[in-house]
Amino acid sequence: MKLRDYVVLGWDQLRRRMVVTALCAMGIAIGSAAIIVALAFGESITHYAREQMNSFLKMDEITAFPGASVSQGSGTAGQGGDLTEQKIKLIRQLPNVRSAALFRQVDYANFIVDDTKRGSLQLIGADVSKLEEFGFELGQGAFSDQDNAIVISYSALYDLYDTRLEGLQAAGSGDAAARDRRQERISYPLYQKQLTLSVYIGENDGAARFAEFPVRVAGVLQKPEGTEGYEGQKIGYVSLGLADRIERAKRDANGAGGTVQPYLIVKVEDPSRVGETEELIRKLNLTTQSNVRYQEETNSQFKIIRYIFGGAGLFILFVASISIIVAMTMSTYQRRRQIGIMKVLGANLAQIRNMFVVESALLGFIGGCVGILFSYWVIWAINIVLQRFAESDEILFIDPWILAVGLFFALLTGVLSGIYPAIKASRTDALTAIKRE
Repeated sequence: MKLRDYVVLGWDQLRRRMVVTALCAMGIAIGSAAIIVALAFGESITHYAREQMNSFLKMDEITAFPGASVSQGSGTAGQGGDLTEQKIKLIRQLPNVRSAALFRQVDYANFIVDDTKRGSLQLIGADVSKLEEFGFELGQGAFSDQDNAIVISYSALYDLYDTRLEGLQAAGSGDAAARDRRQERISYPLYQKQLTLSVYIGENDGAARFAEFPVRVAGVLQKPEGTEGYEGQKIGYVSLGLADRIERAKRDANGAGGTVQPYLIVKVEDPSRVGETEELIRKLNLTTQSNVRYQEETNSQFKIIRYIFGGAGLFILFVASISIIVAMTMSTYQRRRQIGIMKVLGANLAQIRNMFVVESALLGFIGGCVGILFSYWVIWAINIVLQRFAESDEILFIDPWILAVGLFFALLTGVLSGIYPAIKASRTDALTAIKRE
């Protein structure tokens, strides 16, 4: 007999026992749907958790420092070495490296704009033209590497102090203080404005000395999602050339002193490749730091979640398999005469067994297909609840591989459940079965 013949015979028997077929298929459908929904929960949670971790912890980034011989974070120090242009070029050519850019912590600086507004910024020197490759998005303007340009965070538009209120506040005016508090939550347009940065460079005869650096706001970063705008650190990204000028001004004022060493941030294409990329960078005698260990801990925790959810679905499938075994065993008793006639006509034991196994596999396939529909309905209903009642933007989804896993377990349940009835049917004595009928 060919496979097609087994399928035709099995389908005919399933149609004859519609009620039993429907009940068994329903049990498999519930079990496979439970597995699909459980895996979809685990995959969705993993996906959104990784997004959040990558957003806050930058799981796909490595920070390389020059020549320290200490351990930092998850990194291990090399034997020492400078962060030279040659090394940076080699790092950019490494496999899985998307981008690499130099950064340097400069200093806090006050600034004056329009002669009336005063604010402060944390200055960071950077390859400004490469910021976009690191996920920075502009709300206004463009990234510029010019020495007189600065790109500011969105929160820098807030908390500007109006110098014209100083006289009123000194006089104890409550109205002026109230106006001052209100203006802290009102953004002030800084795009394309000229800022005069004032950086502390030391003291002279007990008096603080400041150096001034005029810059133009070339861009304003996009407002972070889920914030009021004024939240977050106020940062200004300036060119590495301007950062060098500020450092030189400090050294000239103090007469001596070392410069703040730059560091290289490396963007990796896939967070799973961070570990091996970090090893390659260390071979250049550089110190590295990354959050790869947090990723490993998170992956192990998500595996446990998947096992728990998947185990619940497997238990339901196990319960469903018992009903299939009972139904198929009853079918062997009801079809003893058919089995006996088939044996008399020359059917061998393997053909009898295959007939029952294919029939139970069809039952599992039907249940798996129905389970896929059930799982989509369940995920759809859960997403509606999340959107309307929990006001969540995180939507559950089902990857194609999850559907394949659900259908596979449904088929496997059907096949395994049909083995015992198939063996029992093949052992039926032909003459005894015909006589009893």
